[in-house]
Amino acid sequence: MRTFSLDEAQTLIPVLESLLKRALQAKDSAETVEQEIQQLSQRIFLNGGMLVAVAQVARRRAERDVAVQQVKDTLQEIDAIGVQIKDIERGLLDFPCRIGEETVLLCWQMGETEITHWHTIEAGFSGRQPIDERFRRNQKQRPN
Repeated sequence: MRTFSLDEAQTLIPVLESLLKRALQAKDSAETVEQEIQQLSQRIFLNGGMLVAVAQVARRRAERDVAVQQVKDTLQEIDAIGVQIKDIERGLLDFPCRIGEETVLLCWQMGETEITHWHTIEAGFSGRQPIDERFRRNQKQRPN
């Protein structure tokens, strides 16, 4: 598991925020198309059948599949960086960080301008605590 210093994690925020926004847009697009397809299926069922523009429906399904794949690819890209995705809807990410002998998680949520909180692995988001001096001292001790 890769670990990050506070500065390393902070420098990744703009890239990660961009990736999260891309994933959320693709997710919204996939959900919109899926709703359209479900509504069409319901109309067909309620009407006892109907003429359907099959090519158009197939094109929309392909668009949905592309959007779903884009979400997966983007989340894999974030994961490959070593950042943990906790909640895509909230844009909640954790960065493993070593403080002394303990691994904790720097915690960032989309919309925050910087990383200001951390929590233990066991505590999760509800156990968030403000960044303290230990994290700043840790910056100086990490090799480049």
